[in-house]
Amino acid sequence: MAGNARLFVAALMLAAGLAQAQETLRPEIGKPLQAAQELLKEGKYKDALGKVREADAVSDRTPYENYILDRMRGSAAAGAGDDATATRSFEAVLTSGRLPTAEKLQILEAIANVWYRAKDYAKAIEWSQRYSKEGGSSEQMNSLQASAHYLSGDYAGLVRDMQQKVQAVEQSVPLVDESTLRMLAASYAKLKDDAGYMSTLEKLLIHHPKKDYWAEMLARIQNKPGFSNRLVLDVYRLQIVTGTLNEPAQYLEMAELALQDGLPAEARKVVEAGYAAGKLGTGAEAGRHKRLRDMANRQAAEDEKSLNADVIGRNAEALVSTGQALVSVGRVDEGIELIDKGIAKGGLKHAEEAKLHLGQAYLIGSNKSKAIEVFKSIKGADGVGDLARLWAIQASHS
Repeated sequence: MAGNARLFVAALMLAAGLAQAQETLRPEIGKPLQAAQELLKEGKYKDALGKVREADAVSDRTPYENYILDRMRGSAAAGAGDDATATRSFEAVLTSGRLPTAEKLQILEAIANVWYRAKDYAKAIEWSQRYSKEGGSSEQMNSLQASAHYLSGDYAGLVRDMQQKVQAVEQSVPLVDESTLRMLAASYAKLKDDAGYMSTLEKLLIHHPKKDYWAEMLARIQNKPGFSNRLVLDVYRLQIVTGTLNEPAQYLEMAELALQDGLPAEARKVVEAGYAAGKLGTGAEAGRHKRLRDMANRQAAEDEKSLNADVIGRNAEALVSTGQALVSVGRVDEGIELIDKGIAKGGLKHAEEAKLHLGQAYLIGSNKSKAIEVFKSIKGADGVGDLARLWAIQASHS
């Protein structure tokens, strides 16, 4: 609702109280104000303002008479579209201390809307904050305050207010509205606070897991300082499950990385997915695509014949790599057992990555709760900890 309309609704509520209060007014004030009230009912707002001016001409008014006069002036001005006069009058009403709490909140909300519509964002913030301090909890006012911060360039103020709101909501109900998080992310971007932006983007994935957010997160995470190139295949795996793998070059690189890691069955699945999506098998590189497809098919067939789960006594690295290969060919339970044994044996060069692959194996085996448990146990500053959190988020929505 527009600011002046809100102000008018609040004004009518104030004007309605005049009849009960009129006995305390002197006739020379009460009579023109009663006439003004009747004119308001007829929609004759400018005429009503004229009657208010008659009452305003009376000298030696009591504080109560001024209070009623300001109520009526504000009501008439709001109806006439004179927001400046209405706002000044209602500010005087608020200052009087005579206004009941319920009426006070409506007027505070109305004034904040007027200032926002007038693009005086500092005033809009001031009155919306006062509304909150007085006990108001309108979601519309929260949004108005956030927008006023953003439009005035006060991104730090918006971050402060929105973070408080996000934390309060997360402590009570596990859902934060998307507009709040988008506004918070935009403010972090304006402040060039990458950590804050990424943290908020992660919250968007938790509460509103859309492809666009996944695509941006997975693109950004690889650019974080210290991110290990060993984890590129794991990023591609997340892109596959979130539906954000789109480019032919991505399908090619993912398949090639899987082959390099001794996982031809996974490479074959990726290539076939690329063909099914119409990303491979066409264009100038169609020949290259076919060669990669033939290689993946040949090596996967050989792997499926030679894979042996009986690797007791092998070192931890062999247990984990064989376990991954078994998972890739569909022997998920056997693969999980070997990866778990390899991690328990110790001595792995990249133990947290092995846990990441164990979590992925549980997810492939439809054991979502165990997968999330494993993902949440993973630490690491080279990107594996970040990826584990994202896998846990994705698993919670799968």
